[in-house]
Amino acid sequence: MSASDIQSVDADSKHENSGWDAVRDLPPSAKLVAKVLEYNDTLTQSQLAEETLLPPRTVRYALSRLEDVGVIDSRFSFSDARKRIYTLQVE
Repeated sequence: MSASDIQSVDADSKHENSGWDAVRDLPPSAKLVAKVLEYNDTLTQSQLAEETLLPPRTVRYALSRLEDVGVIDSRFSFSDARKRIYTLQVE
């Protein structure tokens, strides 16, 4: 395998895991929230707290860290505008 082949493989793997690469350096709570969102399409903050068994404050912190690196999307809930729904945006 030539050096250009290795660079091509490295570039492909970085492209495939670019979102998860950003998550890799985050705290364990953020990784857990990301994994739960991976298995569930959309969840509210309270649903994430139930699923992860983390305190609501920790879930808020994890969500803010995930938003900082751009791997989650949030929008207002149609059923209750006081709540936000979170979706994982990792490719």
